[in-house]
Amino acid sequence: MTKSDILQGSLDLLVLKILSRRAPLHGYAIMTAVEEISGEVLRVEEGSLYPALHRMEEAGFIRATWITKDTGRRARVYELTARGRKQLVSEEARWTAVMGAVQRVLRLA
Repeated sequence: MTKSDILQGSLDLLVLKILSRRAPLHGYAIMTAVEEISGEVLRVEEGSLYPALHRMEEAGFIRATWITKDTGRRARVYELTARGRKQLVSEEARWTAVMGAVQRVLRLA
């Protein structure tokens, strides 16, 4: 199973959780956080992350703003909204239910 297969269906949850603890972050920092926190097991590709960030922004789960770094370069950073915090609770509950179901099947198989 590839790392991208593992992330299927969990990317929003991972992004929301990271932003709930470390915001504001730019896209590359989010990718790095997923990889580091997961002990290098999970990896988010740019081609998956940025469309997800745009989708979550359109849904009102995150807010994006432009900042100017010390180097003078501009970066778009993301942070969780109140609606995003509610979505995070929902996503965590869904993930817990799915993991419990998978564990039950594994015990029976």
